Amino acid sequence: MEKISRKKFLRTIGSIVAGGSIVGVTGAIIEKNRLQNGIGLDRQNELSDNFASPYRPMVVFTAGGTIEAFEQHDNKLYVVSENSLRVMDEYGKTLHRFEIKEGLTRDMAVAADEIYLLRPASVLVYTHSGELLREWRACSELSDYCSFTIAENFVFVTDRDNKNICKYTREGAFVKFIDSPNRFIIPSLTFGITYANGKLYCSNSGRHQVEIYSLDGEYQGKFGAAGGQKGYFCGCCNPVFLSFTPSGEIITSEKGNPRISCYSGDGQFRALLLDSKMLDEGNTAASRVKIAGAKIYTAGKDKVRVYEYDSQLAAAGACLTCPVDCGLKTI
Repeated sequence: MEKISRKKFLRTIGSIVAGGSIVGVTGAIIEKNRLQNGIGLDRQNELSDNFASPYRPMVVFTAGGTIEAFEQHDNKLYVVSENSLRVMDEYGKTLHRFEIKEGLTRDMAVAADEIYLLRPASVLVYTHSGELLREWRACSELSDYCSFTIAENFVFVTDRDNKNICKYTREGAFVKFIDSPNRFIIPSLTFGITYANGKLYCSNSGRHQVEIYSLDGEYQGKFGAAGGQKGYFCGCCNPVFLSFTPSGEIITSEKGNPRISCYSGDGQFRALLLDSKMLDEGNTAASRVKIAGAKIYTAGKDKVRVYEYDSQLAAAGACLTCPVDCGLKTI
């Protein structure tokens, strides 16, 4: 008889117990989301047809395999796939490549002196030349790490299984757990986190919201609601990924109806930046997204796409009514 781990056993039992309930409610949830705010799939497609992005496609290239993690730093793109890390320019040329420890990578963060890789139950830290400096294991039993961000001298990691945020020092010492006063509901690997404006922004995807915390873990608010319209989060669990702009706006990336949107630091909807047609990755997966200067970089499946801000397109579309004195408007 094959032995299984305690973690696998508990997940299997949980799936069996939950299965009956899921079958009974899934149809109702889908219909509710479809009709949320009076908008169905046909209407979503109609809105998408009328959408004008402020960005134009610049280049698309493959990244050597299915992309597991993606980052932009110092005018370079960092891509993890098939147990290797590639440093590339924005046209897809490999500048540097090194092998990493075998295993699944969930997320990546790049600092001036170190590269952090997130695994389901550990964090690995490499030099930029590829030397493994240190590794630390998850501080909780049955952890399933999803996303992380570096904020000042700390690393904040989202844990899908334990439904909390784990705070570490950059050396790997555990500091504290951060729990949501609203309770995190994370149905899948949709537990994004980013750092901007001196605050942490974390997706509570089962509630279709983004929550805001101080670096000490103090809850400071939330924004978002379920719906298909621009400025809402559709589907069963969105947003998936979070990022930010040079001016401190928050960027969200959704799956189901893949799209990338911009919000103010306090959660006011600014504009839809890219829709599913522009992302061109099908109608299921969300794209990892980074913004630097006048460009948006997205990573989905095995491709990296680069989009460039176009002031003429912006004047006629999504950025026309935005009240922010954004640096992009002068480009």
